[in-house]
Amino acid sequence: QVQLVESGGGLVQPGGSLRLSCAASGRIISIYVMGWYRQAPGKQRELVAAINRSGSTNYVDSVKGRFTISRDNAKNTMYLQMNSLEPEDTAVYYCNAKLLPHFDDYWGQGTQVTVSS
Repeated sequence: QVQLVESGGGLVQPGGSLRLSCAASGRIISIYVMGWYRQAPGKQRELVAAINRSGSTNYVDSVKGRFTISRDNAKNTMYLQMNSLEPEDTAVYYCNAKLLPHFDDYWGQGTQVTVSS
C-alpha cells in the first residue's frame, strides 16, 4: 500500500559527499516521522537521522555536523545530505516512515553507501 523508494547511494572517497533521497507513495494519509537508518556488516541497524512533519530533527552523535536531514512534505520526500564522509559511514542505508493513524512502519529496500579510497 505504501512504497518507499531510495536513491543516491554509491561509492565515494573519504571526505566526499552524497545526497540520499527517499520518496514515499501509495495510500498515505499523513507521515508522522521519517528517518534514515543504516546497517553495516556485523552491526545492528541504527537510526542515523529523523525528521517529523514540523521539521524537528534528531541525529546520532557520530554524524552531527556532517549530515543534514530534510523533507519536502508536498512530495512526501526525504533527503539526507552527507558531507565529510568517513569509511565508518559505509553501510546500507534504509528509509523509514511511520504513518498515521496507527504509526505503522514502512521501509525502503536500502541503498549501499561505500566510503573508500
